[in-house]
Amino acid sequence: MSKLKQKEQLKNIDFSSLKEERERFDNCEFINCIFSDLSNLSFLDCDFRNCDLSNLKTTSSRLQNVSYFDCKLVGHNFSGAIDFALELHFENCILDYATFDRKKLNKSSFKNCKIHAANFTQADLSKTTFTNCDFLESLFDTTNLSTVDLTTCKNFLIDPELNNIKKAKFLMQDLPNLLYRHDIIIE
Repeated sequence: MSKLKQKEQLKNIDFSSLKEERERFDNCEFINCIFSDLSNLSFLDCDFRNCDLSNLKTTSSRLQNVSYFDCKLVGHNFSGAIDFALELHFENCILDYATFDRKKLNKSSFKNCKIHAANFTQADLSKTTFTNCDFLESLFDTTNLSTVDLTTCKNFLIDPELNNIKKAKFLMQDLPNLLYRHDIIIE
């Protein structure tokens, strides 16, 4: 029986001030690290813990099985990440103003996250797991939300005429969040 390889720990490193020659990170754990840009970098089976990754771009970056724990990702733009094998996991993160435009996030998960004013335009979230997330003012436009369970989430506004919500799960109390554009009164 083989042992799982322990993750390489990188703590308290300011990558924005280093001239980093390394373009690929496999099985790494970044703790309290700072980055200025994630573009053209590859991350495979990596964890980010307590990192501030706000306002970063991921142009041509590979993010395969990448997990973020207690991270601040305000304004983080995931739109340019390479689609092949893209898999992201967020737990207790702040994703305000993050952009997931046209991303296929099928194997991804969001747990206990604040996701205010994020952009999910044309994203495929059909197999994404959402648990206890707050979507205040987030944009869902031509988004695939089929089979998604949003019963533990709040503050989302989703137009069924503009988004695919086939077999998605919602609470009865969230019906106004689906019918808001019709300006009807539900009691």
